[in-house]
Amino acid sequence: MSILIDSNSRVVVQGITGGEGSFHTQKMIEYGTNVVAGVTPKKGGQMFENKVPIFNTVQDAVEATGADTSIIFVPPAFAPDAVVEAVDASVDVICCITEGVPVNDMIKVFSYVTTTDSILVGPNCPGMISVEECKLGIMPGHIFKKGPVGVISRSGTLTYEIVDQLTRAGIGQSTCIGIGGDPIIGSSFVDLLAEFEEDPATEAVVLVGEIGGSDEEQAAEFIKDMMSKPVVAFVSGRTAPKGKRMGHAGAIVSGNTGTAESKVAAFEAAGIKVPVTIEDLVAETGRAIGMK
Repeated sequence: MSILIDSNSRVVVQGITGGEGSFHTQKMIEYGTNVVAGVTPKKGGQMFENKVPIFNTVQDAVEATGADTSIIFVPPAFAPDAVVEAVDASVDVICCITEGVPVNDMIKVFSYVTTTDSILVGPNCPGMISVEECKLGIMPGHIFKKGPVGVISRSGTLTYEIVDQLTRAGIGQSTCIGIGGDPIIGSSFVDLLAEFEEDPATEAVVLVGEIGGSDEEQAAEFIKDMMSKPVVAFVSGRTAPKGKRMGHAGAIVSGNTGTAESKVAAFEAAGIKVPVTIEDLVAETGRAIGMK
């Protein structure tokens, strides 16, 4: 099994005719993702690569193809409306790749999504992958290996680096999810830890946090109180100076909150291992699943 997406997911790509949308749709199809529809206003009736029908709206795509999962590749100004359109079409899982969505817009979108049954991942994220079943987003599929470790990360690049080293060490993954580095995102560490706790295919979880915000501290409390499976954490940005934004909009330390030290302390207080290097993270993860 896996979480959020699997081989039965029926995917609609919002922005399928744009540069990123068309490139990554082809990559998702090559991986085996069941892409059943695309959406680009005023291009309804056309076909993508003679394989995927294009519709003017998500509602049209859902009614015609039974799409239940959406991936969004549209410019920042249109991304909030794209998420709302997918929610209104009753899409179950929505993943927004778009970077640069205004925070004020995301506050409104986030508030709306929480009143529905739809699950939002992102924005400003690399997407997710249930290994050998479904790839949703821009992750390089060839570095993944099927196995028992779930991965949740705020950083796309670190996700790739850690997954690659896990795979090279013979440690496969169930589902890997990049939740995004913006201040306001859909699904949090806590939301997805709860999913992994219920997933019989996941034996342990790797959580990759960074400076800024309080998501890691909340995750530590949840793991301590609610998780029966081992979690290994990694916190990036240990040497980042206060007040300086480090790539992600959400990765900024203000005063004494959101520091790497506070996050490491919260994890360790909850009994969670927090290796300093990726090499040690991989070794600790191996021990968590009983590898010798």
